[in-house]
Order: sequence, then structure tokens, then C-alpha cells
Amino acid sequence: MATSLSSKLNKAVKQQYMELPQGEKVQAMYIWVDGSGEGLRCKTRTLDSEPKSVEDLPEWNFDGSSTYQSEGSNSDMYLIPAAMFRDPFRKDPNKLVLCEVLKYNRKPAETNLRHTCKKIMSMVDSRQPWFGMEQEYTLLGVDGHPFGWPSNGFPGPQGPYYCGVGADKAYGRDVVEAHYRACLYAGVQICGTNAEVMPAQWEFQVGPCEGINMGDHLWVARFILHRVCEDFGVVATFDPKPIPGNWNGAGCHTNFSTKEMREDGGLKVIEDSIERLSKRHMYHIRAYDPKGGLDNARRLTGHHETSNIDEFSAGVANRGPASESPAP
Repeated sequence: MATSLSSKLNKAVKQQYMELPQGEKVQAMYIWVDGSGEGLRCKTRTLDSEPKSVEDLPEWNFDGSSTYQSEGSNSDMYLIPAAMFRDPFRKDPNKLVLCEVLKYNRKPAETNLRHTCKKIMSMVDSRQPWFGMEQEYTLLGVDGHPFGWPSNGFPGPQGPYYCGVGADKAYGRDVVEAHYRACLYAGVQICGTNAEVMPAQWEFQVGPCEGINMGDHLWVARFILHRVCEDFGVVATFDPKPIPGNWNGAGCHTNFSTKEMREDGGLKVIEDSIERLSKRHMYHIRAYDPKGGLDNARRLTGHHETSNIDEFSAGVANRGPASESPAP
């Protein structure tokens, strides 16, 4: 898909306006997950002074009929501030505000999974659940073609790209560096990044975070990535298998532990937990994926460092399918 020549704006021209003083006012960008369960939306309001905590932020509303979240006949939805970060694009004192979404009747929207997650996390806070997330993504041009790939063909086969260095191995590092620094500025608990197996594929890691903070930091890190890509004129996709064929897919891998798992004798607690997980495998597969597992089925084939989506497996440092996995 070709884009209009007018689609590219001069960032240097914008900068002269961004350097203007803003007085005592503060811009707060409210961010929420839309009705797809994957897409992010945002809009900005002016505050009279800098908020010191989430409690200082006012509720807001939006038109849910334009975000797959309501019908046009009763479309007002409420934005409830849940977590606040520094804004790396407008800089201090401006804020990014991650919100929960309520329907017109003040009940949680269907894609407001934070609401139920927070309830569960509050029930198990004595267990001190720690999470670390490894989010893989692929950079694309606005035409949907992988960034840096030949226009009419493919790059060399996988092998030299994972943690690679050099213009012929690392495609789009400028985006990665900008995203990393923006996350640090915002206060996101980003803890690392690396080039992934497929060219133009990267990963960032968030954590360790405890409880509900994990979801807040991961979603804001995703938002910042999309926003950085917007400035560079590229697109980040979290699609599990953006390129069919002999290319690795992209996932979001979860590292998890509780207080008992981190203490002496924790290995037994881990093994018991794995046994319980094995009995709920397909239920969890459906829960991981907004499309009920259909998207991940394209990636979890037993090839390209994945397990088969239909089989539960456990192992130590094992990235192969179930038939190759040793006992935990």
C-alpha cells in the first residue's frame, strides 16, 4: 500500500513548538486498551497543576462506539486513572496515565481485564507474586513489509540475527534505543532488550514487578513503543507469526515466582505448581490469546523454538517440543 507524499511531517519543525513554555498547565495523556483487547487508544487533557499521584487525576470519558466497546445508542465510557508515568515525549511535568474502562453503568468493560486481575492480585499479595515479561515484536514499514527486508525477496536465513550487531544483521536499532531510553525516563521497569532470531524482530523485558504493577508497566511499555515507532514512521506488530514459513514467530514470555518459590525448598513448590498448570492447559491457552488461541496456533507448532499448542510440556532450559522435553 503506497502512502501519500503528504504523510511525512518534518520533525524539526515540530520541535520549535515543543520548546515553547507551557506555563503552569500540565498535559496528561490518558491511555486505555480498546475493545479488541490488543489495541491501545489515547487522548490528552489539560490539568491546572502537576498531579502527584493517581488520586489527583480526574476521571474522563470517551466514545466507545469508535473503539469497539459500545453501541452508538449509548456510547459513553468512563476512563478511571490506574497508573501514572512521566511523559517521555512531552517531558516533565507532563504525564502518561494508564486507565481502566467502565461502561455507562459503571461496570467494567469486557476488555477491562485489569479490574479482575487486580482483585486476584490483592487476594494473593502475601505470596508476593513477581513477574518478568519478555515482549517480542517485529518492525514493519507502513506498507506492512518487514523493516529492512529486500523489497522483492527475503534476507539471508536465520542464524546471525539473534543478539546480532552490524547493519546487515540488526534492522532498526534506532527504534530500540529510543524506546529503551523513553521507558527509563517514564519510570517503566524495563530491564533489558535484544535483537531476536528473525531479522527486524526485537525483544524488550519488563520486571521484576510485583502484582498488578506488571500489567501496568508492560502496557505502558507497549504504548511507548507504538508512539516511538510513530515518530520514526514505522510500525511495531506483536503478531505471533507475522511472516509465514521458516521464520521464528513472536511471543510474550512470562517469568513468574512467589515468595515460597524463591525460598529454600522452592523447587518443590515450583514442581507442584507445574503439575497443577498441566491440568488446565487448554483453558490457559484460550486465556492467553484475545482470539481464544487462534493467533498463537500459528506460532506454537513445535517448530522454530516452540512447543505444540495442544501439548503441555515442562523442562529446564528447554525450547523444544514436548517430545524432547525432560521431566521438570
